[in-house]
Amino acid sequence: MTNLLFDFTVDKSINSVFITKEFDAELSLVWDAFTTAEMLDQWWAPKPWVSKTKKMDFKEGGRRFYAMVSPEGHEGWQIQDYISINPKTHFKYFSVFADKDENPHPTGSTWDLNFSELDGITTVRITIHNESLERMEQMIAMGFQEGFTMTLNELETLLKS
Repeated sequence: MTNLLFDFTVDKSINSVFITKEFDAELSLVWDAFTTAEMLDQWWAPKPWVSKTKKMDFKEGGRRFYAMVSPEGHEGWQIQDYISINPKTHFKYFSVFADKDENPHPTGSTWDLNFSELDGITTVRITIHNESLERMEQMIAMGFQEGFTMTLNELETLLKS
């Protein structure tokens, strides 16, 4: 087993976060983990939080509306509006926090995800561009790097099972 690449870079000058993560799994499985509600809900939250998808329509112009739920039952709602999808290679969405009635907060971020596979190792490259430095700093202050690292580790565990 080789050491799998994991890189997390923050560039405040362009309000962006760059994440590169390798998984010891076939591309089709990793793609499904990022694009199906059933799989997303198994890993898309840092433990002990859980992800609960209320609705998801993975297509251009479609939406995922979900909550990250704390052990105490606190719900943090989010919207992902899908902008573009190239099956098994790339998708892009606009992400914004929302209330339980699907009313979005004022600012969000664009997530651009690229997938590739070489010798059974799938690489996911994620670029997150925030609409404002303020939002990016808020995201970082909320522990995004630690939380998303834990979340990606959950995915790695899921892919092994």
